[in-house]
Amino acid sequence: MKTIGNILWIIFAGFFMWLGILLVGLLLCITIIGIPYGKQLFNLAFFMLMPFGRRASANFGKNPIANLIWVILVGWGAVINLLFATVILVIFIITIPFAKQTWKLIPVVAFPFGAKFS
Repeated sequence: MKTIGNILWIIFAGFFMWLGILLVGLLLCITIIGIPYGKQLFNLAFFMLMPFGRRASANFGKNPIANLIWVILVGWGAVINLLFATVILVIFIITIPFAKQTWKLIPVVAFPFGAKFS
């Protein structure tokens, strides 16, 4: 089931999320200050490419200053977008598994520093 879920995810949502986050990560890596944020976006992008069967956990306490800067500048907008996507996916009953995966991404997108992907 996770293979089929990942294939459908890549076709309908995952590729576009992966590409967008990867491009933003590359843009952030242009500046020296943005390199740590770009690296976190690369980790997040590859998790978003195939989330079915994988787990993610956010740890705000590991790098609280970097997470706070992230939430203020970028994270809140990304979380609102993921919440909106989750609500839209729940409305269509057949896409509830995708809504669960999107919901799983919210804490990691809000606090990517210290996040663990497995």
